[in-house]
Amino acid sequence: MRLNRFSLLVSACCVVLGMFACTTVPETKPPLKPAEILRASTFEAVSGWAQDDLREAWPAFMASCDVLVRKADWKEVCTLARNVNVANDGAARRFFETYFTPHQIVNTDSSEQGLITGYYEPLLRGARTRGGPFQTPLYRVPENLLIVDMVSLYPELKGMRLRGRLVGNKVVPYYSRAELEKSGALEGKELLWVDNPIEAFFLEVQGSGRVQLADSNETVRVAYADQNGHPYKSIGRYLVDKGEMPLSQASMQGIKAWIAANPGRQQELLNANPSYVFFKEEKLADPQMGPKGALGVPLTARRSIAVDARYLPLGAPVFLATTQPLSDVPLQRLVMAQDTGGAIRGALRADFFWGFGSDAAANAGRMKQSGRMWVLLPKTMVVSPTMRW
Repeated sequence: MRLNRFSLLVSACCVVLGMFACTTVPETKPPLKPAEILRASTFEAVSGWAQDDLREAWPAFMASCDVLVRKADWKEVCTLARNVNVANDGAARRFFETYFTPHQIVNTDSSEQGLITGYYEPLLRGARTRGGPFQTPLYRVPENLLIVDMVSLYPELKGMRLRGRLVGNKVVPYYSRAELEKSGALEGKELLWVDNPIEAFFLEVQGSGRVQLADSNETVRVAYADQNGHPYKSIGRYLVDKGEMPLSQASMQGIKAWIAANPGRQQELLNANPSYVFFKEEKLADPQMGPKGALGVPLTARRSIAVDARYLPLGAPVFLATTQPLSDVPLQRLVMAQDTGGAIRGALRADFFWGFGSDAAANAGRMKQSGRMWVLLPKTMVVSPTMRW
């Protein structure tokens, strides 16, 4: 089979860098450029647009504008937005309909349905020192984790994070989850200790969370700091492929129930995901504010999503038309693309941020819905096949 330029670059990159682990598996052909997965549409064609209360989306949009206003294509609309009085739904609606064009997002095969999952901010119990029930560490970024950025030389590698470690004068992949469990390589890098290894694992999946500290009587936020460079692999998919459970039960709740029934296989299951996340501690100044996403602004419950930034611009308004978890009840609303995730791959793919608390956890754990998406782009933006986000 003939290798295209992208495949050759990725292959050469991985060989030269000593087989770095990459969080994005190389594709056999270049991903479609943004303009090729977008179809200019109208607001009348956006399912549920007329029914959404856009005032509820406005704070999240203004948070996006704190970043987007520095970009040429977004400066005008974000500047104008500061003067909009959204005391009534009509003002927000007129603003979007006046200055934006909705573009329906399609898959590479031109289909219009994609996968919509959910995530949330969990609460764990922990302590600053190990003791009693607090035996599971959350780790900070180790000093021997190497980061290589090739994008300036090879733009085709955008979205690929190269991580490794140095052995002699050779760069090799960083330790996988299983290797970290066996090697003790992270000893001394403990950030906090928590009381539940399963909750610690799902904290990695969510990317950030809160820890209620028993020894200092405070609650802190632990935020994503880095990752070991290995690709994310779903442990739910592992159980399905092993015939341990049907796909319909492969939710967070279903996985926890399986572990409870098979405690001796817990580490086997966790090791099926070689990816490992490192954290940093942040003060929880305002409990009402969500964690910061990849855009660098706090996420808004039920108005923020994670997307694949290779295909959609971070910060952009996106209208999501899907359904409530395990339901046919419509979930149609304007959200902001303010985050990314290791499992969020593809143009028509989103992770819906449910917020903080037990209800958010229940909804996020069960959400695996089909949905459609429209990204709203400024009318002044020229969408061309050569553009890059």
